[in-house]
Amino acid sequence: MWRTARPVGHLLEVDRDTLLTRYRQLVQAELPERAARDRWVLRLDHCFGRVLLDAAVGGCWYDVLDRRSPAFRQLDDGQLACAVELGERLLVEGDPLLRELDAQSLAWRGKPQKRARPVAAAQPVQQDRPGPAVSRAAAPRG
Repeated sequence: MWRTARPVGHLLEVDRDTLLTRYRQLVQAELPERAARDRWVLRLDHCFGRVLLDAAVGGCWYDVLDRRSPAFRQLDDGQLACAVELGERLLVEGDPLLRELDAQSLAWRGKPQKRARPVAAAQPVQQDRPGPAVSRAAAPRG
């Protein structure tokens, strides 16, 4: 289980503005898009922000950072690098890592873990005849 921020070698050498931009790209676009496509346990941008910020500060982020201004801008360079590194890892490791980070985040808040739900696999469309697949709902009625 992820406990606290850890040093991240290669990202500590990246300038702060680049890390801030990458954090926003991950949280606001790339992670939610990937989550929706692959049916991850979390899908909303603020949820990704919560788990990445919590992991970066090693606890509930709003116990450490000011809620009134963008929390990610308040992270020190090491914490910001940690949040970006975790976001990048999520793109590679996917839902299993996200479930671990979410469980830790919820525990820091004193909230119960989410019940495990199976991830539905995409089912191939069965076709009776050659041609493009058309769902019954979209098929013209005659």
